[in-house]
Amino acid sequence: MGKALDGIRVLDLTQYEAGPTCTEMLAWLGADVVKVEPPGGEVTRTTMSDQPDLDSWYFVLLNANKKSVTLNLKSERGRVMFEKMVAGADVVVENLGPGAMDRLGLGYERLRQINPRVVAASIKGFGSTGPYAQFKSFEPVAQAMGGAISLTGSPEVPVRINAGIGDTNTGMHCAIGILAAIVQRQATGEGQRVEVAQQDAVVNLIRIRFRDPYVTGKATPRLGTKSQVTAPSNLFRCRPFGPNDYVYIHCASIEMWKALVGVLGRPELADDPRFKTPRGRAQHQDEIDAMVEAWTEKRTKHEATEILGAVGVPCGAVLDTAELLADASLAERQMMVPLDHPTRGRVMFPGNPVRLSASPTTVTPAPLLGANNEEIYGKELGCTSEELAALKRDGVI
Repeated sequence: MGKALDGIRVLDLTQYEAGPTCTEMLAWLGADVVKVEPPGGEVTRTTMSDQPDLDSWYFVLLNANKKSVTLNLKSERGRVMFEKMVAGADVVVENLGPGAMDRLGLGYERLRQINPRVVAASIKGFGSTGPYAQFKSFEPVAQAMGGAISLTGSPEVPVRINAGIGDTNTGMHCAIGILAAIVQRQATGEGQRVEVAQQDAVVNLIRIRFRDPYVTGKATPRLGTKSQVTAPSNLFRCRPFGPNDYVYIHCASIEMWKALVGVLGRPELADDPRFKTPRGRAQHQDEIDAMVEAWTEKRTKHEATEILGAVGVPCGAVLDTAELLADASLAERQMMVPLDHPTRGRVMFPGNPVRLSASPTTVTPAPLLGANNEEIYGKELGCTSEELAALKRDGVI
């Protein structure tokens, strides 16, 4: 069966998380993604590894389904080889430091000159314009400047989020832009530049939080795990009271409230005028939370989830990473799949969350460094084995 992005060649100059998540998604959708790495490898292969002779899990998790070639873009021969690859490519993606592509002589205008159909995608902390254009950024910086940290934590202390909303989220936004540019190219015959700033992508994720300053003229407050518009909407402790033994319960409607109080053995509260609206319940949040937690404390988080979910109350156990790797539901849906890595062995691996009925994803392991040098440089660029040996000796590949 064919794939959605069959025939699309992507040159991947990305590093760390934001860029690799974008190109990994394109690879899962069927694009032929060639990761172009320095001769020593992309920085996260080794610097984040728990074992010096093995690729890091960080790298393995973010570079599935790709090919790998090594190339020194700072050398003249390396740039010439890369330009030959650009001539036959559909997409170039990079998230190097501000100005790096221009310093290499590979800025957008040069790429467009080589191949007018190329889609050139760039991920930066703050984009290519504005007062912060030359500032570097990583995940927590993007969270801070995009407003997410201001919304997270207790009223007294802001907290960073450990999900990749500054990195992976930006990568997904970039993938959307690339796909749109490919579609537009079908009509125009020309490529274009795609740019996504981490700050912008985080701002987009907190979009609904701007309702507070619109209404009150003040910044949105931090509320911890609670909601300001309904109750119950909170984390509740469960047996055996470990660090992640909690269930989140959220009642948005009167029907959900009626189902909840029925389970709690308090059906008379369904018609209590204090609790008939979300706003009314929010005004009695402490009373409601105490009643709900008196029930959850007698059950495990999984028991609470199964009982409440069965009657239509939105809820979810707090699952940690070890539990997710062993979760039967994720395995059944093939969000967690068994994967055999050539040096790391077999693991349960988080796969593609996007499911296409006519383009299913088969997850393959991240490539070893330079695994496709001979294929790309030999078969496609026409380098002989002697030339490849000389390129390696001279530090070009």
